[in-house]
Amino acid sequence: MIATHSKRGLMPTLQIKHLTVDHRRDLRCLIQDLSFTLHEGDKAAIIGEEGNGKSTLLKLIYDPSLIESYCEHSGEIIRHGRIFYLEQELPKEKTGMTVYELFCSVPGFFDRSPGELARTAQSMGLPADIYYADQKLGTLSGGESVKIRLLSLITSQPDILLLDEPSNDLDIPALEWLEGFIKNSDVPVLYISHDETLLENTANVIIHLEQVHRKTIPVCTVARCGYREYAERREAARSHQTHVARKEQAEYEKQQEKFRRIQSRVEHEQNVISRSDPHGGRLLKKKMAAVKSMERRFEREHSEMTQLPETEDEIFVRFSPEISASRGKTILDLHLDELTNECGVLARGIDLHISGGEKICMIGRNGAGKTTLLRMMAERLLNRTDIKVGYMPQNYAERMDMSLTPVEFLSRTGDKDELTAIRTYLGSMRYTAAETEHSISALSGGQKAKLYFIAMNLDRCDVLLLDEPTRNFSPLSGPVIRRALKEYGGTIISVSHDRKFISEVCDRVYHLGE
Repeated sequence: MIATHSKRGLMPTLQIKHLTVDHRRDLRCLIQDLSFTLHEGDKAAIIGEEGNGKSTLLKLIYDPSLIESYCEHSGEIIRHGRIFYLEQELPKEKTGMTVYELFCSVPGFFDRSPGELARTAQSMGLPADIYYADQKLGTLSGGESVKIRLLSLITSQPDILLLDEPSNDLDIPALEWLEGFIKNSDVPVLYISHDETLLENTANVIIHLEQVHRKTIPVCTVARCGYREYAERREAARSHQTHVARKEQAEYEKQQEKFRRIQSRVEHEQNVISRSDPHGGRLLKKKMAAVKSMERRFEREHSEMTQLPETEDEIFVRFSPEISASRGKTILDLHLDELTNECGVLARGIDLHISGGEKICMIGRNGAGKTTLLRMMAERLLNRTDIKVGYMPQNYAERMDMSLTPVEFLSRTGDKDELTAIRTYLGSMRYTAAETEHSISALSGGQKAKLYFIAMNLDRCDVLLLDEPTRNFSPLSGPVIRRALKEYGGTIISVSHDRKFISEVCDRVYHLGE
């Protein structure tokens, strides 16, 4: 492997001071007063729900001009050394570039020895001579694209690495390699990932971006610990604070009930007292003064009570319980001697028989044809009249008009009841009112993925074809999505490298190309 090292010792490589980021269009604050320092050896994971500004933060740190069209910011960003950035998606301007042309643009590429280059490529599951390939980047599978672009960054010998969803689309061996690389690299890494296993195995700093009170107040938390420890601490603190707040509230309500009885009795006595009894009147005035003093004390104590924790609400996902599969019904019976595309043979000897209610996952190396095979299945199944099929492709734009708003995309009839149901679903998935009016192209990857889940539920699909269904959901939303899919009563045919999804949701796993 090419060595990655920093010559700056233990001094900070990146400092963020009192950073605030505001979204121009929504007039909404995404990040408020965020401060943290990145040191050598830090593996800092940025987590948070979809649309909370994670990718915006990485872009801002790398190059503020990348966000100036839709955000403004204040605060200080101090960079030391060379920063390299892995975008979440392959930039359009690079789609026509060949692999060799990409590496020709990498600083110091021709100074690396052939042995170093070969060892690094092979450790990622890539051919030793991949650097010289004439294949265009736009024709690579999602996982191959991530690997090659990540390889180009490593070859550049960076001082700081910014990685936006580096685990997206990687096959399981490559994910394991990525974990080892992040964990063992001396170069500080600031990254976004929705892969809980990768977070658990690599992160030693957590930067959590939240939006509470219906996405009106940003909250930033920086914790110097691993992801699992952070999640457990957060849940324990939230549970404790909730318990204390509810107990104090219950005691306060008992006090208020007692106070209201005393107040009512004194007011009643005041109303019936005889004017000929001045002594009794004076006593009642004293009683009323004591009641008012008690009221002020209760108000003061109430303002000092423990409040319910201000954390971001979970998304709510549940498929209709009416959706069910006919057990034993043949959903797909597929036999292929060879699976091919324009690049040649991808896999051989494919034999699949899938029955109603099964939940299967196809895994395999990048480029083995998993997405190609799922797309072929979709072509066969979408026209069936005896089943209702929902298809979520890896590239959302394949079946999603990005110019539509979420409501327009989900609407089938446009009637009032349907629109009400759509807005209810969008609210349960934590869309703000403004986000429901945006074009889909302006939404984050996770927000786009949510639309597929809502559409499949509204359409009462009893067969789901899912290509990497969890890859754009935050690690805090991931368990909710997996639980919904586990409880789903229909059939699932999926492609995934999400190890938790595979173990928790899927009944059978097929290895393609092995």
